[in-house]
Amino acid sequence: MAAIQTVGILSPGDMGQAIAAVLNQNGLKTIAALEDRSPRTRQLAAAANIEDVGSLTQLVIQSDVVLSVLVPAAAKAAAKQVAEAIDNVGKQILYVDANAIAPQKVKRIAQIIESVGGTFIDASIIGPPPRVPGRTRIYASGKQTDEFLQLGNYGLDIRIIGEEIGQASGLKMSYAALTKGLTAIGTELLIAAHRLGLDEQLWNEISSSQPELAAILTRSIPSMTPKAHRWIGEMEEIAETFKEVGLTERTFYGAADIYRLVKDTSLGKETPEERNRERLLSEIITTLSDETAPK
Repeated sequence: MAAIQTVGILSPGDMGQAIAAVLNQNGLKTIAALEDRSPRTRQLAAAANIEDVGSLTQLVIQSDVVLSVLVPAAAKAAAKQVAEAIDNVGKQILYVDANAIAPQKVKRIAQIIESVGGTFIDASIIGPPPRVPGRTRIYASGKQTDEFLQLGNYGLDIRIIGEEIGQASGLKMSYAALTKGLTAIGTELLIAAHRLGLDEQLWNEISSSQPELAAILTRSIPSMTPKAHRWIGEMEEIAETFKEVGLTERTFYGAADIYRLVKDTSLGKETPEERNRERLLSEIITTLSDETAPK
C-alpha cells in the first residue's frame, strides 16, 4: 500500500476547504483544479494553502487520492470527468466520494470510476467543517478502505463501517434525515406560528417543555440559512433513499421545499462567511416569514 502524500480536493467549498486545511496543518499536500472556479472558491482555497494545479488532468496526475466534496447534483458529473482523466493519464488512483447522495446513486458512481481502473471508496461526512477537533467524523465503506484510513494520521477522524459501497452513504442519509429534517420542520412550524401571531406563546412552551429542542433549533436554524441551497439536493437524495427501501419519499421532498423557500430569501443568499452570528432566531423567522409570504 502506497503512502498518501498529495490529496486532490473536489471542490474547496466550505467543507472541502476545511478538510484540506486540517490535512495541510498535519503535513499533507492538498491540491485543487481551480480553472473556471468562482472567486470565492479561489479565496477559500488560498486561505487553506491549497495549491491550484489548474486542470482536472493535472489533479489526477499529481494526486494519490481524490476527495469529492460537492453538492449532490454535481457528484456524478465530477466522477465522469475524473474517470476520463484517469483513462487518459493511465494512472491508478483512489477516488473517495464524500457527497451526500443516495446509496443506489453512489453504487452507480463507483462503477464509473472502477470501469477505468480506479479504486472507489464510499464516504460520508457527519458534523460541521472540521475546524474544531472532535466534532466531525468521516465514515467510509468499501473493499479497499485501508489506504483511505491513512488520512486518520493527518488530523481527520476516519471510521470504517463495512466493505459494501453504499453503507457510508446510507448512514449519512439516515442521520441527515434527523438533523436537517428536524431543522426544516422547526423552520416551517416557527414561520407558521409567526403568521398566526403566536411566536412568543409557542416559543415559551417549547422552551419550558422541550428545552433540549429549543437549544437545537436556536443553534441549527441560524447556521442553516446560508446553506439552504445545498440542502435542497440532500433532502431529495434522502427522499430517494427512503423510497428505495419501501418508505414514503414525501416527507423529505417537503423538507426540500422548505429549503427551496429559504434559498431565495436575503438570508439564503448570504455565504456562510457573511452570516451575522449575532442575529436572533426571532429576527431570522420574521425575515423568512416576510420574504416568503404569499403575494
